[in-house]
Amino acid sequence: MKTIDINLGIKSYKIEIDKNLLEKIGEKIKENFSYNKIFIITDENVASFYLERLVKVLEKENFLVSYFIIPPGEKSKNLNMASEIYKKLVEEKITRGDLIITLGGGVVGDLGGFVAATFLRGIDFIQVPTSLLAQIDSSIGGKVAVDLEEGKNLVGSFYQPKAVYIDTELLKTLPLRYFRDGLGEAIKCSCIRDKNLFSLFENMKDEKEALEKSQNIIEACCMVKKKVVENDEFDKGERMILNFGHTIGHAIEKNYNFETFTHGEAVSIGMCKITKIMENLGITEKGTFEKIKRVLEKFSLPTDCEINREKTLNTIGRDKKNFGKSINLIVLSEIGNGKIMKIDFNDVEKYI
Repeated sequence: MKTIDINLGIKSYKIEIDKNLLEKIGEKIKENFSYNKIFIITDENVASFYLERLVKVLEKENFLVSYFIIPPGEKSKNLNMASEIYKKLVEEKITRGDLIITLGGGVVGDLGGFVAATFLRGIDFIQVPTSLLAQIDSSIGGKVAVDLEEGKNLVGSFYQPKAVYIDTELLKTLPLRYFRDGLGEAIKCSCIRDKNLFSLFENMKDEKEALEKSQNIIEACCMVKKKVVENDEFDKGERMILNFGHTIGHAIEKNYNFETFTHGEAVSIGMCKITKIMENLGITEKGTFEKIKRVLEKFSLPTDCEINREKTLNTIGRDKKNFGKSINLIVLSEIGNGKIMKIDFNDVEKYI
């Protein structure tokens, strides 16, 4: 088992990564915390595989367990769904001395974390991510949020979990498309801070080899995120580099009504588009775009799509990375070296 400490003072917690960790979660919570009731938030797809198992594991340790199951997908990550979960929490008499567990991918983690942060002004929660994307990114660092019609993650907070339990065996039931989705974010991670991880991806044959090496990938990505989050918990500086590919990526997701591309697919396109532009402007080392494109295409991730110029600019104008009249774009000097480039919003078309 690999343990990674996220050092944030009184908000510090551990990430634990291992095979078959799901079966040990009840014991771990009993050993390290003192809760009575546990409320699980999950989605229909994950529930069909793992909810009953997790409930049994928790009940074996005498926890009182209840749960709420949401429809899968980004369209569930909204204030209306949060309101339905609040009602269930009241019905189950959940208090500030109880625990919420988010069992699922990024949507479940973001929504469940947002609910935990806001119900009764804050309830402890633990992340049990079931997708590669959630295991390497969204479950770590305390960003919790819901979407509005106007854009993604526009309502949220920073609220750290009490622990993150990553069971690599859960990836075996993940549909191939969503494993690739996570690889998009993992490749992003390598582009901004880990040249060795990028080389690992370059030398892999296919998704099968990536799955075999998933623990190595997860550990490397978690270490990158650990360092960035510890240096900048509230996303005011260095942490913004984690948004490489996201400014255009989020606009693509919105352009296609969150139906055509997964998050990782949209980020893959976003990385390619911004890197190609920055190469042409002399900001990124020549050949970087082709390197990224080649690795993404190896794992059947998209590298281009048609986007509506006006809609894209409108979405970017509402992006949470904006500050007043400027916007922070994340670009590469070279593979493994991401940086923040602050530009005037009036000049955004030149760079997008």
